[in-house]
Amino acid sequence: MRLNLTVNDEPRTVDEVWEGQSLLFVLRDQLGLPGSKNACEQGECGSCTVYLDGTPVCSCLVAAGQAEGRNVRTVEGLADGDQLDAVQQAFVDAGAVQCGFCTPGLIVAAHELVHRAGAPSDPEIREALAGNLCRCTGYEKILDAVRLASARVGETAGPA
Repeated sequence: MRLNLTVNDEPRTVDEVWEGQSLLFVLRDQLGLPGSKNACEQGECGSCTVYLDGTPVCSCLVAAGQAEGRNVRTVEGLADGDQLDAVQQAFVDAGAVQCGFCTPGLIVAAHELVHRAGAPSDPEIREALAGNLCRCTGYEKILDAVRLASARVGETAGPA
């Protein structure tokens, strides 16, 4: 089948897609966007998290056919050219990136939280990131990164 969707604000067409193929496979192997990682293929680790019509989803659980006509935003799409998004930069600055395998999914989940909740509490951060597994860290640097991103996003937003 032919799949028409918008990826990172760019209309894309992908040919020779099997309807049951995962959105993750289409993004990585057919569109050349390797940011979302393929770890568990069961929606348990969060490493493949992307936005689908503005909602974070595990792209390994979304059949490609379900993405027809929809809007996908990957971790690559958070940056503005070479300028990293505040959440991406906070992960770098806080040292929250180790092997990097879980990082894209964590960044998408943290991005959604920071832009939805503004200044989330630690329990809110932990809840928002609960679907993302990291095998390299004790999560403290990740929490630091989300706190830092929250503060930076709050600074740029200015008073309400």
